[in-house]
Amino acid sequence: MEIVYWSDYACPYCYIGETHMKTALQELSLTDKVKIEMKAFELDPFASKEYTGTTVDRFARKYGLSTEAAAQRIEDISAMGRRAGLDFRYAQTRYTNTRDAHRLTKLAMAEYSPELVDKLSEAFYKAYFTDGLELANHAVLLQIALQVGMDEKRVRAVLESREFEAAVVNDEVASAQENIHGVPYFIIAGKYAVPGAMPVDAMKELLQKVYEQERTPEEIIATTAGSACGPDGCSF
Repeated sequence: MEIVYWSDYACPYCYIGETHMKTALQELSLTDKVKIEMKAFELDPFASKEYTGTTVDRFARKYGLSTEAAAQRIEDISAMGRRAGLDFRYAQTRYTNTRDAHRLTKLAMAEYSPELVDKLSEAFYKAYFTDGLELANHAVLLQIALQVGMDEKRVRAVLESREFEAAVVNDEVASAQENIHGVPYFIIAGKYAVPGAMPVDAMKELLQKVYEQERTPEEIIATTAGSACGPDGCSF
């Protein structure tokens, strides 16, 4: 069985949704029976490569909230992340462009093992949501890539060029063709759509039923919905 999902490293529900998916697969003993592929989705392809302000201030401006209300919404999402077992510090994130992180992910997919790809994506999420690092910073990206075992010369060459940019854009074109406007967005077994970060139990039920082919597509899709982020913002 294959799971393809679109995600962005600056999307809180993507980190949570991916974690829920992996937890569900592990609890069902399906981890080794499923091929997982992440596809790039930039919430803001035109985001600055420089840190321009706090997440609380960005939320307040984006959603028309007071500073206090924005901080509470951010804390609510962080609490969801902590319930998933993550050291989630959303208020401390430093929002920047994520394209280069996605390009390095494409490099890993092309030249390394699925295990290393998984380690890299997890490290990028952690760098952003736990460590408060800027994912547009090449020094940060290089350090993370080296920590997971990637070749320094190759990583530098990609960062200093536009290599794998087309692969990122192609993922985003594919998302538009699939009418995907928010992430995370999962497609299971090539036909079952799962928009948003589902709770672990709901994801387990869905994966089990799809794996065993016990339900019709209509019945499966009818039970799938979750929290997601899109270019216009995140749901609450």
